[in-house]
Amino acid sequence: MKMLFNYSGFLPYIVVVFLNAFVDLGHKIIIQNTIFKIYDGQEQIILTAIVNALILIPFVLLVSPVGFCSDKLPKNKVMLISAWAAIGITLCITLFYYLGWFWPAFVMTFVLALQSAFYSPAKYGYIKEMVGNNNLARANGLVQATTTVAILSSIFVFSIFFEVFLIGTKYNDTSSLLINIAPIGWSLVVLSIIELGLAYKLPQKYAVDAEMKFEVKKYISGQYLKSNMRAVLGHETIFLSIIGLAIFWAISQVILAIFPTYVKETLSITNTIIIQGILACSGMGIMLGSIIAGRLSKTRIETGLIPVGSIGITFCLLILPALSNVYLQAILFFGWGIFGGFILIPLNSLIQFHAEKNELGRILASSNLIQNTVMLIFLGLTVLFALYGINSLTLFHILSVVAILGTFYTVYKLPQSFAQFIANHVIVNVFRPKI
Repeated sequence: MKMLFNYSGFLPYIVVVFLNAFVDLGHKIIIQNTIFKIYDGQEQIILTAIVNALILIPFVLLVSPVGFCSDKLPKNKVMLISAWAAIGITLCITLFYYLGWFWPAFVMTFVLALQSAFYSPAKYGYIKEMVGNNNLARANGLVQATTTVAILSSIFVFSIFFEVFLIGTKYNDTSSLLINIAPIGWSLVVLSIIELGLAYKLPQKYAVDAEMKFEVKKYISGQYLKSNMRAVLGHETIFLSIIGLAIFWAISQVILAIFPTYVKETLSITNTIIIQGILACSGMGIMLGSIIAGRLSKTRIETGLIPVGSIGITFCLLILPALSNVYLQAILFFGWGIFGGFILIPLNSLIQFHAEKNELGRILASSNLIQNTVMLIFLGLTVLFALYGINSLTLFHILSVVAILGTFYTVYKLPQSFAQFIANHVIVNVFRPKI
């Protein structure tokens, strides 16, 4: 991993990735915790699902413009513009906190996601520009680990701030609660300013493509969308990798939406630090799993990790509803994260490896479209089930069925990789045969 930092701009890039994820999740955690404190039951599940959906919608609506920008403009410039936008957005968010305007602050989750939609394909496309093909898996592992550390840190920091600012205060609605925690907003602004300063240190890797033009008529008519999707659908490996990522993140989104309600109803826990801490364990697991996946891959992409990760995730989902101890739940979420890392790193690496340089941005944007569409469908079904009175425990069982089906398909598609991984990393290490 140390060798990656020898590449020009890699260190400021990693810090920018960290700060961007930290700020984005910080506001989301504040809104989610506010919902948790004020609302209960099905209403809580629905509002939490809507928050998660607001974060996903821009990735669906803007797939063509963001893909075009990532391919047309230098990717470091796209990240720089996104950093400038983040400052204005966080200033508005902070203002709404002080005014006690919950619903405008709620909508700002969507606006912050607009900025992330442009930032995402540029961020991942920049990896290949910096390190090339041979170090893709390692670099993706480090980027995934960095993003996960940012998510974990943000969950803990902003949940702690949230509870601390509420100590000794009185609140009976979302407005009074937001006013009490309003000073937290300045941390979002300061971190966005630091991100902007570091974004200026990202070197430009490739020249601007002067011939590429964006036509609004083609965007409105869906021609760009069809072209982008053809690039994805025309390559089976890329398409299946995207579907695998989509199913993993869709299941994760539903868990984020229903787990707080599940714990509140079954264990009577109302402290957001405990609940967010349990969920954060999955992030720690993803970080460790990403690092392990990067090391096992070395200079190649270890596809045998994909079925291993899928089997592990299915196992975790099956036994989670049977656990009533918060420590055991935290351990299980940690294991879930490790197996998730086994899936994320090879799948992301496969997409970047097989995509041509001049279409990488569009493919990554299309990947975001497919992934976020699947996540929105899952969240929409969650809201629908909640409206019909289906509880969180039943939703966990439904997710388990989805995971089982996905695992069977993964093993069916990658039997050689799965067997080779078992032979190389299990049999050889246990029995140590002499050849």
